[in-house]
Amino acid sequence: MIGFHLLRNRKGDARYYRVDVAYNLFGEYSVLREWGQRGRPGAGSGNHQITWFSNLRDACLAAEHWQKRAIRRGYNRFLSE
Repeated sequence: MIGFHLLRNRKGDARYYRVDVAYNLFGEYSVLREWGQRGRPGAGSGNHQITWFSNLRDACLAAEHWQKRAIRRGYNRFLSE
Protein backbone atom coordinates (compact mmCIF):
# COMPACT_ATOMS: atom_id res chain seq x y z
CA MET A 1 0.00 0.00 0.00
CA ILE A 2 1.22 3.48 -0.87
CA GLY A 3 -0.21 6.37 1.04
CA PHE A 4 0.18 9.77 2.59
CA HIS A 5 -1.52 11.89 5.23
CA LEU A 6 -2.09 15.62 5.15
CA LEU A 7 -3.09 17.82 8.08
CA ARG A 8 -4.49 21.32 8.29
CA ASN A 9 -4.49 23.22 11.57
CA ARG A 10 -6.38 26.46 11.40
CA LYS A 11 -7.69 28.21 14.46
CA GLY A 12 -10.63 26.12 15.67
CA ASP A 13 -10.55 23.82 12.63
CA ALA A 14 -8.11 20.89 12.65
CA ARG A 15 -8.70 18.64 9.64
CA TYR A 16 -7.06 15.64 7.96
CA TYR A 17 -6.87 14.30 4.42
CA ARG A 18 -5.61 10.79 3.61
CA VAL A 19 -4.89 9.09 0.29
CA ASP A 20 -3.94 5.41 -0.03
CA VAL A 21 -3.22 3.39 -3.18
CA ALA A 22 -3.79 -0.36 -2.82
CA TYR A 23 -3.82 -3.48 -5.00
CA ASN A 24 -6.68 -5.98 -4.70
CA LEU A 25 -7.05 -9.69 -5.49
CA PHE A 26 -8.79 -8.97 -8.80
CA GLY A 27 -5.77 -7.20 -10.30
CA GLU A 28 -7.16 -3.70 -9.86
CA TYR A 29 -5.77 -0.71 -8.02
CA SER A 30 -7.87 1.44 -5.76
CA VAL A 31 -7.31 4.94 -4.47
CA LEU A 32 -8.98 5.59 -1.13
CA ARG A 33 -9.46 9.21 -0.15
CA GLU A 34 -10.60 10.02 3.36
CA TRP A 35 -11.08 13.43 4.96
CA GLY A 36 -12.69 14.95 8.00
CA GLN A 37 -12.27 16.82 11.24
CA ARG A 38 -9.54 15.68 13.63
CA GLY A 39 -10.34 14.87 17.22
CA ARG A 40 -13.99 13.97 16.73
CA PRO A 41 -15.40 10.93 18.51
CA GLY A 42 -15.30 7.78 16.38
CA ALA A 43 -11.97 8.04 14.65
CA GLY A 44 -12.20 7.42 10.93
CA SER A 45 -15.77 8.69 10.83
CA GLY A 46 -14.94 11.23 8.15
CA ASN A 47 -15.98 11.19 4.53
CA HIS A 48 -14.38 8.79 2.09
CA GLN A 49 -14.34 7.88 -1.57
CA ILE A 50 -12.83 4.91 -3.41
CA THR A 51 -11.88 5.10 -7.09
CA TRP A 52 -10.79 2.03 -9.08
CA PHE A 53 -8.06 1.91 -11.72
CA SER A 54 -6.86 -0.85 -14.04
CA ASN A 55 -3.16 0.00 -13.65
CA LEU A 56 -0.77 1.38 -11.04
CA ARG A 57 0.36 4.32 -13.15
CA ASP A 58 -3.12 5.83 -13.42
CA ALA A 59 -3.79 5.22 -9.72
CA CYS A 60 -0.55 6.98 -8.71
CA LEU A 61 -1.22 9.91 -11.04
CA ALA A 62 -4.68 10.34 -9.52
CA ALA A 63 -3.29 10.13 -5.97
CA GLU A 64 -0.67 12.76 -6.82
CA HIS A 65 -3.36 15.02 -8.30
CA TRP A 66 -5.45 14.80 -5.10
CA GLN A 67 -2.37 15.40 -2.95
CA LYS A 68 -1.49 18.58 -4.86
CA ARG A 69 -5.10 19.75 -4.65
CA ALA A 70 -5.14 19.28 -0.88
CA ILE A 71 -1.85 21.17 -0.50
CA ARG A 72 -3.31 24.09 -2.50
CA ARG A 73 -6.20 24.09 0.00
CA GLY A 74 -3.87 24.56 2.95
CA TYR A 75 -3.03 21.01 4.02
CA ASN A 76 0.55 20.10 4.94
CA ARG A 77 2.23 16.71 4.61
CA PHE A 78 2.34 14.76 7.84
CA LEU A 79 5.52 12.74 8.30
CA SER A 80 5.25 10.04 10.93
CA GLU A 81 8.42 9.06 12.77
